[in-house]
Amino acid sequence: MEVSNAVVMAQRLLNRTLASASLVVDATAGNGKDTLFLAGNTPDSAIVWAFDIQEQALRKTQQLLVKHQVDHKVRLVADSHSHIASYLNETVDAAMFNLGYLPGGNHALSTSPATTLQALAQVLHLLGVNGIVTICTYPGYAHGRQELEAVHAYLNSLSQASFAVGCWSMVNQKNSPPILYVIEKIRGELD
Repeated sequence: MEVSNAVVMAQRLLNRTLASASLVVDATAGNGKDTLFLAGNTPDSAIVWAFDIQEQALRKTQQLLVKHQVDHKVRLVADSHSHIASYLNETVDAAMFNLGYLPGGNHALSTSPATTLQALAQVLHLLGVNGIVTICTYPGYAHGRQELEAVHAYLNSLSQASFAVGCWSMVNQKNSPPILYVIEKIRGELD
């Protein structure tokens, strides 16, 4: 089993949920790898919503989806993930956040603590019971460390009666490897 990569671990943790998912979210489309993973591991009737503010990211994502013939399942949105609730009002089965900057893109354009926390709050509100959210954070640079700290504090404040929150990281790796957070909604707000 490969455990040396936070994104691979996120995928492994999501697989069971995706098998019967109807609606999933890639909050940070980036180069499209997570969007492709979500589209490729959900039923054909499922819809994947993928958000990114960079047209370059959405173009790369679209090309990857077309190449793998799953573009019909994906709704690409050129907008911040902080506006997810403007597009969705249905129950979300799973969501992925892969924070930071676009690999190979402008490093000055990065997810921010404020918009990420807004997006998380919206997704968690829409998340169905037993739904899963994964968040890969990147503490290896100053902005990424700030975002990690904000995400950690926010997740630490979630009610344990409604959410189970876990954290996974490699402890023997150099250069501040990514840290993965996993959230499962264990109880609805009105339960």
